[in-house]
Amino acid sequence: QVQLVESGGGLVQAGDSLRLSCVASVSERTFSVYTMAWFRQAPGKEREFVGGITWSAGRTYFADFVKGRFTISRDNAKNTVNLQMNSLKPEDTAIYYCAADLYGSLARVPNEYKYWGQGTQVTVAS
Repeated sequence: QVQLVESGGGLVQAGDSLRLSCVASVSERTFSVYTMAWFRQAPGKEREFVGGITWSAGRTYFADFVKGRFTISRDNAKNTVNLQMNSLKPEDTAIYYCAADLYGSLARVPNEYKYWGQGTQVTVAS
């Protein structure tokens, strides 16, 4: 089982930066074998893939709308994955969720991920 806890959300101005963190508690296996992803969901919209990092080579992939602005890193020793968000825009306003997929291939759809955090609110004012 995996429990995920996100932190780092808040209210910022357009152009600012935020760093979200997700800490995992893993009861079986190790954190290093989980592909980790970030999704977001704005009011009235479906949950969408933001970016992720694979369990093996640490390969990252991002949605087109965040490429060049967001980066992802993981620290397997600390069971942590971070989402660095730069040049934030009002349209980035959403609840951001961390998700884990055992030996995952970095799927871009929510139903491929078994484990989810509770989410952290990011609000970007114009």
